[in-house]
Amino acid sequence: MFIQTEATPNPATLKFLPGRVVLPEGTFEAKDAGGAARSPLASRLFGVPGVAGVYFGHDFISVTKAEGDDSWPQVKPAVLGAIMEHFQSGAPVLEDAADAADDTSEEFYDAADHDTVVTIKDLLETRVRPAVAGDGGDITFRGYKEGVVYLEMKGACSGCPSSTATLRQGVQNLFRHFLPQIREVQAV
Repeated sequence: MFIQTEATPNPATLKFLPGRVVLPEGTFEAKDAGGAARSPLASRLFGVPGVAGVYFGHDFISVTKAEGDDSWPQVKPAVLGAIMEHFQSGAPVLEDAADAADDTSEEFYDAADHDTVVTIKDLLETRVRPAVAGDGGDITFRGYKEGVVYLEMKGACSGCPSSTATLRQGVQNLFRHFLPQIREVQAV
C-alpha cells in the first residue's frame, strides 16, 4: 500500500491519501481521543504521540499535530504506519457508517430566509467544499441571521492561519456576488 502525503495551508496539519475510499459518505472529525472512540482508525491515530486531531473525507485523512510540536519528522512515519496497519487489518473506519453523515441538527435560521439558505448551501456544496477538501478540510453551514452566515471549519481548516483569509476574501466575496444581502461570514 502506497500512501501519498500532501502539505496543507495549515502547517500543523498534513493530508494523507491512502489511494482508496476512506468514507464513502459524509465526513468524520475527532479533536481528541474521546471523540475518536467510535472510529478504530481515529483511535489508532490518537495512539501516535503528537497527534492532536483527525479528519476523514471521502478519500483522504487529515492529521493535526499538537500545537507547538515541531515533530512532523517523528510523527509522520508513525501516522503512515498506523494508517497502513488499519487498512491491512480490514477493520472499519467507523463502527457505524451511518454516523458519518454531516450533522445538520445545530443549524439556525429564520424560516423567511429559507431561499437564501438554500442558495448558501448550494454554493458551499458546489464551489467551496470541493476546493477546501483539496486542502484537507471542510466548511459546513451552521446558520444565517441578519445578513451574517455562520460556518464551521473542520480538518485542516480548523485553526489554520489562512482560514480567516479564506472566509473573508474567498467565501464571503463569493456569497456577496450571488447574494448581495450577505454582510459577513463568520466561523463558529
